[in-house]
Amino acid sequence: MSSLDVRSPDGETSGSIELPDGVFDAPANLSLMHQVVVAQLAAARAGTHSTKTRGEVSGGGAKPYRQKGTGRARQGSTRAPQFEGGGGVHGPKPRDYSQRTPKKMKAAALRCALSDRARDGRVHVVSSFVTGDAPSTREARDVLNTLLADQPGSRRVLVVVDRTDDMSWKSLRNVSSVHLLDTGQLNTYDVLVSDDVVFTEEALQAFVAAQLARRTRKQGGTESVGEVNLTKASDDTAGGDE
Repeated sequence: MSSLDVRSPDGETSGSIELPDGVFDAPANLSLMHQVVVAQLAAARAGTHSTKTRGEVSGGGAKPYRQKGTGRARQGSTRAPQFEGGGGVHGPKPRDYSQRTPKKMKAAALRCALSDRARDGRVHVVSSFVTGDAPSTREARDVLNTLLADQPGSRRVLVVVDRTDDMSWKSLRNVSSVHLLDTGQLNTYDVLVSDDVVFTEEALQAFVAAQLARRTRKQGGTESVGEVNLTKASDDTAGGDE
Protein backbone atom coordinates (compact mmCIF):
# COMPACT_ATOMS: atom_id res chain seq x y z
CA MET A 1 0.00 0.00 0.00
CA SER A 2 1.60 3.26 -1.15
CA SER A 3 1.11 6.64 0.43
CA LEU A 4 0.96 10.27 -0.67
CA ASP A 5 1.93 13.42 1.16
CA VAL A 6 -0.90 15.81 1.95
CA ARG A 7 0.11 19.38 1.12
CA SER A 8 -1.25 22.41 2.88
CA PRO A 9 -2.05 25.67 1.02
CA ASP A 10 1.38 27.05 1.96
CA GLY A 11 3.11 24.08 0.33
CA GLU A 12 4.14 22.31 3.53
CA THR A 13 3.51 18.62 4.18
CA SER A 14 0.70 18.34 6.73
CA GLY A 15 0.43 14.55 6.74
CA SER A 16 0.27 11.48 4.56
CA ILE A 17 -2.55 9.41 3.21
CA GLU A 18 -2.44 5.74 2.25
CA LEU A 19 -3.69 4.57 -1.13
CA PRO A 20 -5.30 1.11 -1.19
CA ASP A 21 -3.65 -1.23 -3.68
CA GLY A 22 -7.01 -2.35 -5.02
CA VAL A 23 -7.78 1.20 -6.17
CA PHE A 24 -4.41 2.77 -7.02
CA ASP A 25 -2.26 -0.23 -7.94
CA ALA A 26 -4.35 -1.97 -10.59
CA PRO A 27 -2.51 -3.33 -13.64
CA ALA A 28 -2.96 -1.31 -16.82
CA ASN A 29 -5.58 -2.80 -19.13
CA LEU A 30 -5.31 -0.78 -22.32
CA SER A 31 -8.09 -2.54 -24.19
CA LEU A 32 -10.51 -2.03 -21.30
CA MET A 33 -9.68 1.65 -20.94
CA HIS A 34 -9.97 2.12 -24.71
CA GLN A 35 -13.38 0.48 -24.82
CA VAL A 36 -14.71 2.56 -21.93
CA VAL A 37 -13.33 5.83 -23.34
CA VAL A 38 -14.78 5.13 -26.80
CA ALA A 39 -18.17 4.43 -25.24
CA GLN A 40 -17.96 7.60 -23.15
CA LEU A 41 -17.11 9.78 -26.14
CA ALA A 42 -19.83 8.13 -28.20
CA ALA A 43 -22.41 8.85 -25.51
CA ALA A 44 -21.36 12.51 -25.54
CA ARG A 45 -22.31 12.89 -29.21
CA ALA A 46 -25.52 14.81 -29.82
CA GLY A 47 -26.51 12.64 -32.77
CA THR A 48 -28.71 15.40 -34.21
CA HIS A 49 -27.12 15.40 -37.69
CA SER A 50 -29.68 15.14 -40.48
CA THR A 51 -29.83 15.55 -44.25
CA LYS A 52 -32.97 15.80 -46.36
CA THR A 53 -34.08 13.08 -48.72
CA ARG A 54 -35.80 13.83 -52.04
CA GLY A 55 -39.14 13.64 -50.27
CA GLU A 56 -38.12 16.25 -47.67
CA VAL A 57 -36.64 18.89 -50.00
CA SER A 58 -39.16 21.60 -50.82
CA GLY A 59 -40.37 21.96 -54.39
CA GLY A 60 -39.95 19.52 -57.23
CA GLY A 61 -43.60 18.62 -57.48
CA ALA A 62 -43.88 19.31 -61.21
CA LYS A 63 -42.43 16.98 -63.79
CA PRO A 64 -39.47 18.87 -65.34
CA TYR A 65 -40.34 17.87 -68.92
CA ARG A 66 -42.58 15.44 -70.77
CA GLN A 67 -41.99 11.74 -70.55
CA LYS A 68 -41.23 11.02 -74.21
CA GLY A 69 -39.89 12.72 -77.27
CA THR A 70 -37.07 14.79 -75.78
CA GLY A 71 -34.26 12.28 -76.27
CA ARG A 72 -33.30 12.65 -72.65
CA ALA A 73 -33.74 10.27 -69.76
CA ARG A 74 -37.14 10.41 -68.16
CA GLN A 75 -37.34 12.47 -64.97
CA GLY A 76 -40.13 12.87 -62.48
CA SER A 77 -38.76 15.55 -60.13
CA THR A 78 -35.96 18.10 -59.98
CA ARG A 79 -35.41 17.14 -56.35
CA ALA A 80 -34.08 13.70 -57.27
CA PRO A 81 -30.51 13.06 -56.01
CA GLN A 82 -28.91 13.49 -59.44
CA PHE A 83 -30.12 17.11 -59.69
CA GLU A 84 -28.37 20.07 -58.12
CA GLY A 85 -30.40 21.05 -55.07
CA GLY A 86 -31.92 17.60 -54.85
CA GLY A 87 -32.12 15.35 -51.83
CA GLY A 88 -29.25 13.33 -50.45
CA VAL A 89 -28.78 9.59 -50.73
CA HIS A 90 -28.11 7.55 -47.59
CA GLY A 91 -27.25 10.72 -45.67
CA PRO A 92 -26.97 10.88 -41.87
CA LYS A 93 -30.13 10.87 -39.80
CA PRO A 94 -30.58 11.51 -36.07
CA ARG A 95 -29.46 8.52 -34.04
CA ASP A 96 -28.37 7.52 -30.56
CA TYR A 97 -24.64 6.75 -30.41
CA SER A 98 -24.58 5.65 -26.78
CA GLN A 99 -23.22 2.22 -25.95
CA ARG A 100 -24.13 0.13 -22.96
CA THR A 101 -21.08 -0.30 -20.75
CA PRO A 102 -21.38 -2.43 -17.59
CA LYS A 103 -20.72 -0.60 -14.33
CA LYS A 104 -17.99 -3.05 -13.39
CA MET A 105 -16.11 -2.29 -16.59
CA LYS A 106 -16.31 1.46 -16.00
CA ALA A 107 -15.14 1.07 -12.41
CA ALA A 108 -12.25 -1.20 -13.44
CA ALA A 109 -11.16 1.19 -16.20
CA LEU A 110 -11.18 4.10 -13.75
CA ARG A 111 -8.98 2.15 -11.34
CA CYS A 112 -6.57 1.35 -14.18
CA ALA A 113 -6.35 5.02 -15.19
CA LEU A 114 -5.81 6.27 -11.63
CA SER A 115 -3.22 3.56 -10.99
CA ASP A 116 -1.33 4.60 -14.12
CA ARG A 117 -1.24 8.21 -12.98
CA ALA A 118 -0.24 7.19 -9.45
CA ARG A 119 2.68 5.08 -10.68
CA ASP A 120 3.95 8.08 -12.65
CA GLY A 121 3.72 10.34 -9.60
CA ARG A 122 0.91 12.35 -11.16
CA VAL A 123 -1.62 12.02 -8.31
CA HIS A 124 -1.50 14.70 -5.62
CA VAL A 125 -3.43 15.52 -2.45
CA VAL A 126 -4.01 18.91 -0.83
CA SER A 127 -5.74 19.68 2.44
CA SER A 128 -7.42 22.76 0.92
CA PHE A 129 -6.87 25.40 -1.73
CA VAL A 130 -7.57 28.53 0.31
CA THR A 131 -6.74 29.56 3.86
CA GLY A 132 -9.33 32.29 4.39
CA ASP A 133 -13.10 32.30 4.60
CA ALA A 134 -13.62 33.64 1.07
CA PRO A 135 -12.88 32.04 -2.31
CA SER A 136 -9.64 33.14 -3.93
CA THR A 137 -8.70 32.17 -7.47
CA ARG A 138 -5.23 33.67 -7.08
CA GLU A 139 -4.49 31.67 -3.94
CA ALA A 140 -5.84 28.44 -5.43
CA ARG A 141 -3.77 28.94 -8.58
CA ASP A 142 -0.66 29.55 -6.48
CA VAL A 143 -1.33 26.32 -4.58
CA LEU A 144 -1.46 24.40 -7.86
CA ASN A 145 1.68 26.07 -9.20
CA THR A 146 3.57 25.15 -6.03
CA LEU A 147 2.20 21.61 -6.01
CA LEU A 148 3.10 21.01 -9.66
CA ALA A 149 6.43 22.81 -9.64
CA ASP A 150 8.20 19.49 -10.26
CA GLN A 151 5.92 18.75 -13.23
CA PRO A 152 6.84 21.50 -15.74
CA GLY A 153 5.09 19.72 -18.60
CA SER A 154 1.70 19.73 -16.91
CA ARG A 155 -0.79 21.59 -19.10
CA ARG A 156 -4.16 20.18 -18.02
CA VAL A 157 -4.97 19.48 -14.40
CA LEU A 158 -7.94 17.48 -13.15
CA VAL A 159 -9.03 18.65 -9.70
CA VAL A 160 -11.39 16.41 -7.74
CA VAL A 161 -13.23 18.08 -4.87
CA ASP A 162 -16.14 17.18 -2.64
CA ARG A 163 -19.57 18.17 -3.88
CA THR A 164 -20.11 20.40 -0.84
CA ASP A 165 -16.73 22.15 -1.10
CA ASP A 166 -18.03 25.48 -2.40
CA MET A 167 -14.79 27.26 -1.53
CA SER A 168 -12.73 25.14 -3.92
CA TRP A 169 -15.41 25.20 -6.63
CA LYS A 170 -15.60 28.99 -6.66
CA SER A 171 -11.83 29.40 -6.45
CA LEU A 172 -10.93 27.12 -9.37
CA ARG A 173 -13.87 27.26 -11.78
CA ASN A 174 -12.36 30.13 -13.79
CA VAL A 175 -8.87 28.64 -14.20
CA SER A 176 -8.62 27.61 -17.86
CA SER A 177 -6.12 24.77 -17.33
CA VAL A 178 -8.19 23.18 -14.54
CA HIS A 179 -11.04 20.74 -15.04
CA LEU A 180 -13.21 20.46 -11.92
CA LEU A 181 -15.12 17.33 -10.95
CA ASP A 182 -16.65 15.95 -7.79
CA THR A 183 -16.02 12.39 -6.67
CA GLY A 184 -19.20 11.10 -8.27
CA GLN A 185 -18.22 12.54 -11.67
CA LEU A 186 -14.71 11.08 -11.78
CA ASN A 187 -14.28 9.07 -14.98
CA THR A 188 -11.66 7.31 -17.08
CA TYR A 189 -11.55 9.81 -19.94
CA ASP A 190 -10.93 12.89 -17.80
CA VAL A 191 -8.19 11.08 -15.87
CA LEU A 192 -6.39 9.96 -19.03
CA VAL A 193 -6.69 13.29 -20.84
CA SER A 194 -5.25 15.19 -17.85
CA ASP A 195 -1.56 15.45 -17.08
CA ASP A 196 -2.05 15.50 -13.30
CA VAL A 197 -4.86 14.59 -10.91
CA VAL A 198 -5.24 16.61 -7.71
CA PHE A 199 -7.56 15.47 -4.94
CA THR A 200 -8.60 17.42 -1.91
CA GLU A 201 -8.12 15.33 1.21
CA GLU A 202 -11.85 15.17 1.82
CA ALA A 203 -12.59 14.13 -1.77
CA LEU A 204 -9.97 11.37 -1.77
CA GLN A 205 -11.30 9.91 1.46
CA ALA A 206 -14.85 9.90 0.08
CA PHE A 207 -13.76 8.35 -3.23
CA VAL A 208 -11.68 5.57 -1.65
CA ALA A 209 -14.41 4.81 0.90
CA ALA A 210 -16.94 4.44 -1.92
CA GLN A 211 -14.61 2.15 -3.87
CA LEU A 212 -13.93 -0.06 -0.85
CA ALA A 213 -17.63 -0.18 0.02
CA ARG A 214 -18.42 -1.33 -3.52
CA ARG A 215 -15.86 -4.11 -3.26
CA THR A 216 -17.23 -5.12 0.15
CA ARG A 217 -20.74 -5.42 -1.27
CA LYS A 218 -19.39 -7.40 -4.21
CA GLN A 219 -17.74 -9.89 -1.83
CA GLY A 220 -20.88 -10.14 0.28
CA GLY A 221 -19.17 -8.81 3.40
CA THR A 222 -20.87 -6.93 6.18
CA GLU A 223 -17.90 -5.18 7.75
CA SER A 224 -17.96 -1.40 7.82
CA VAL A 225 -15.50 0.65 5.83
CA GLY A 226 -13.65 3.25 7.83
CA GLU A 227 -11.93 6.42 6.71
CA VAL A 228 -8.68 6.37 4.81
CA ASN A 229 -5.71 6.11 7.13
CA LEU A 230 -4.34 9.62 7.64
CA THR A 231 -1.03 10.13 9.42
CA LYS A 232 -0.11 13.59 10.57
CA ALA A 233 3.36 14.96 9.93
CA SER A 234 4.05 15.11 13.67
CA ASP A 235 3.40 11.37 13.92
CA ASP A 236 5.77 10.73 11.02
CA THR A 237 8.60 12.46 12.81
CA ALA A 238 7.84 10.73 16.10
CA GLY A 239 7.52 7.13 15.03
CA GLY A 240 6.78 6.87 11.31
CA ASP A 241 3.77 5.39 9.60
CA GLU A 242 2.06 2.46 11.21
